[in-house]
Amino acid sequence: VQLQASGGGLVQTGGSLRLSCAASGRTFRPYAVGWFRQAPGKEREFVAGIGWSGGSTSYADSVKGRLTISRDNGKNTVYLQMNSLKPEDTAVYYCAVTYTARPTKDDYDYWGQGTQVTVSS
Repeated sequence: VQLQASGGGLVQTGGSLRLSCAASGRTFRPYAVGWFRQAPGKEREFVAGIGWSGGSTSYADSVKGRLTISRDNGKNTVYLQMNSLKPEDTAVYYCAVTYTARPTKDDYDYWGQGTQVTVSS
């Protein structure tokens, strides 16, 4: 499985971005797809996840109400709509997939290359 993340950029506080994660390779039927982020000097953290079949979602508390994860099964693509962005959202954002049911953040096996999101104050 190859994952291609895109859509990052520079935006002002309060602005919006939409990240995309396109999958290619073998038949794409993971259990879930997640978005993670890593800011300079910090550990990588889970941001949002979505079940590939049922579409159930989960979010980190810090992004609830501002970020929305969605998927397009026909395009093998997952999106992360990011609204009301804050400087603390600045990080490299990665998408990843897992084939493990009820995964923890450590169960994600395949990772994209990351896309930079910078929110200026």
